[in-house]
Amino acid sequence: MKTLREYIKEAEEKKVAIGHFNISNLEGFHGVYNAAKKLNVPVIIGLSEGEEDFVGRNEAIGMIKQIREKENFPIFLNADHHYSFERVKLAVDAGFDSVIFDGANLSFDENVKLTKQCVEYIKNVNPTMLIEAELGYIGSGSNIKYTIPKGAGIKTIPEDAKRFVELTGIDMLAPSVGSIHGIIKSGEPHIDEKLVAEIKKATGIPLVLHGGSGLRDEDFTNAIAAGISIIHISTEIRLAYDETLIKSIIDNPKETTPYKILEPTVDAIEKIVEARLKLFNGIK
Repeated sequence: MKTLREYIKEAEEKKVAIGHFNISNLEGFHGVYNAAKKLNVPVIIGLSEGEEDFVGRNEAIGMIKQIREKENFPIFLNADHHYSFERVKLAVDAGFDSVIFDGANLSFDENVKLTKQCVEYIKNVNPTMLIEAELGYIGSGSNIKYTIPKGAGIKTIPEDAKRFVELTGIDMLAPSVGSIHGIIKSGEPHIDEKLVAEIKKATGIPLVLHGGSGLRDEDFTNAIAAGISIIHISTEIRLAYDETLIKSIIDNPKETTPYKILEPTVDAIEKIVEARLKLFNGIK
């Protein structure tokens, strides 16, 4: 089986994108894996700091390794939005496939300093692991927002992106190109595909789109054509889980068996992930 780095390179060449889906529990894991396996496409499971603490760092790694070893399936684990060197170090030492140091809310110089510290540690401990950083601010939190958060939506300047990559040595960059974390109720964010292309040309490394939930299909396809290789989805999954779980409890008030109550949530997540993976991979 190819490495995550090789799958990303392949995605760049094919002008498709690898789907990255955050999970908080076993239902999310199975929903994402079932969809990817059905379509036979690589997939990335993401764990933010909070999700990582809840799911369990070693438990998540164990599930991923078990699938890869027994099924020979390209499923990978990413430490999503880690905000300190200490948290990045924990993910590196545990054996994640990739990690994101998120210093987007810091000054440029401070972001460079801490990102570089993470890069140097990773390259010394596990050179095969990928490190991503974020430049430009797209907000935080995978939830419903009724207005665009203050400061969010500040787009990344290509020249800054080029300098940032050169100074840090990161493997991937998550730029701000129009998307916002979560789902925005007031107004729809749109992707600036021209900016994506300019940043791709300036940096020459794989680009990652965060804040994918709520975007139009054409935003995704335009972004991929312009140079995006990985796309993050989280809020859509959370909403599907919440709505389905509530309905399952209401429809079955006397049911006490957890897996019977939770089973519909796996199907709901799988349905959303399958649709996104088809779009990202150009599957009809």
